[in-house]
Amino acid sequence: MKLHYSEFRLDDVRTYPLADRPSKVGHGDFARAWDPASGLPGWIDSLPNILAGADFRAVVAALKRAQAHHRGIVWGLGAHVVKTGLGPVLIGLMERGFVSAIAMNGAGLIHDFEVALSGKTSEDVDATLGPGHFGMAEETGRDLNAAIAAGAARDLGLGQSVSAWLGAKSAPFAHLSILAAAARLEIPVTAHVGIGTDIIHMHPDASGAAIGATSLRDFRYFVSFVATLQDGVYLNCGSAVMLPEVFLKAVSLVRNRDIALDGLTTVNIDFLRMYRAETNVVRRPVAGIGRGYSLTGHHELLIPLLAAALSSQK
Repeated sequence: MKLHYSEFRLDDVRTYPLADRPSKVGHGDFARAWDPASGLPGWIDSLPNILAGADFRAVVAALKRAQAHHRGIVWGLGAHVVKTGLGPVLIGLMERGFVSAIAMNGAGLIHDFEVALSGKTSEDVDATLGPGHFGMAEETGRDLNAAIAAGAARDLGLGQSVSAWLGAKSAPFAHLSILAAAARLEIPVTAHVGIGTDIIHMHPDASGAAIGATSLRDFRYFVSFVATLQDGVYLNCGSAVMLPEVFLKAVSLVRNRDIALDGLTTVNIDFLRMYRAETNVVRRPVAGIGRGYSLTGHHELLIPLLAAALSSQK
């Protein structure tokens, strides 16, 4: 069929009153000008109840509810969270009862360990890779592998081994270390690694047997933490691959044992929305039973803001 130029007639187009149309945004959800006299609670209340504003409020409410009802709150921490200096913020949350357990990837464990020993971390990879110096700090490789080997001999997990090692030492900057605080507060820490992914595996003292045994034990510990998350909260902060994959497998094992996770809230905090975190944390584990949220932005802004909101009395 050959078509011809012909303007579509609009004479009989049907319309309806704006008042009759369902709308996704109403004035009741709009932001309000903040009154400084209302403090931080007032500022949070002044946010629009739309998109990220609504999600942020929902995450704060879920964390407060879980803490009030003694439900699990498990934090998954990638290296960037430690490298951006958020240890003191997370330690404050630990001390206030907003952390039931912590899971780290290997890099997060290493950075926190270096902070405890020297008050600094994060080498310049571009500058050190060429001459072959990357990852070669002696104390990091020697002492972390010693802590892991000692923990393996005691049938400890990897995170537990390093936390216990720091807890027994007088590290100069232990007050800034999440791992040292975990030992002091008796909060369990797990670490989840792949052989060859971390700089300490480059050290001659690295033991595949010790690393493998302790990390596998940590996976089983982590599954037991996830099993407590009915009406609880799991937060994945800054891990794009390792911890989202570990979390998904833990959820599968818990459900295999017919343990309920109803009411679970999952949260991903990162400055990009990555496939595995969005799929394995925010969407799949809570489908039909809970809610998942993505708070997109920089850790060094969002996590202190979240901690401040949790400290407000409102």
